[in-house]
Amino acid sequence: MLKWLLRRRLAAFERDFDYDARYARDILAADPGALLRFGRVQAMGRYCRDVPRDAWYAAGIAGTMAEDCGPCTQLGVTMAERERIPPATLRAIIAGDITAMPPDVALGFRFAQAVLAHDPVADELRAQIVERWSPRALVSLAFAITAARMYPTMKYALGHGRACQRISVGGAVVPVLRQAA
Repeated sequence: MLKWLLRRRLAAFERDFDYDARYARDILAADPGALLRFGRVQAMGRYCRDVPRDAWYAAGIAGTMAEDCGPCTQLGVTMAERERIPPATLRAIIAGDITAMPPDVALGFRFAQAVLAHDPVADELRAQIVERWSPRALVSLAFAITAARMYPTMKYALGHGRACQRISVGGAVVPVLRQAA
């Protein structure tokens, strides 16, 4: 019964987001309990307190792009679009064009990039985040970066990683700025 329910939920997610979740079905086939444990991370990945949603998405998408420039990045963009993050903002994030990003978005994006690169500038950006928003905002961004990297890493580990692709934003195709962390 549990497997049946989980299969239905995965199928609904795939339909809703036009996303291939075969990696999750492989986890389910191996051990339903493992999929349930993997799903617990979703709560961490959804935590967004005291930080603007567009800045939170910028950090998460930057985290995803460090690991993947394909379906997982597209999924993050699709989710952001559904929350009405402007297409111009998403195109700037995907292109890594900081000058085209609103200031809050640029801060979230720059922080994620600095964290992923282990760049000492992350300390200065961290202080700005706490001062501008709050310590909870910092936790929100940290969770977004961490959770965003987990999904593509899991997919690649299970043999479901995909090559880079162009990402669709607002119906227009945008090339991805691929930067390894």
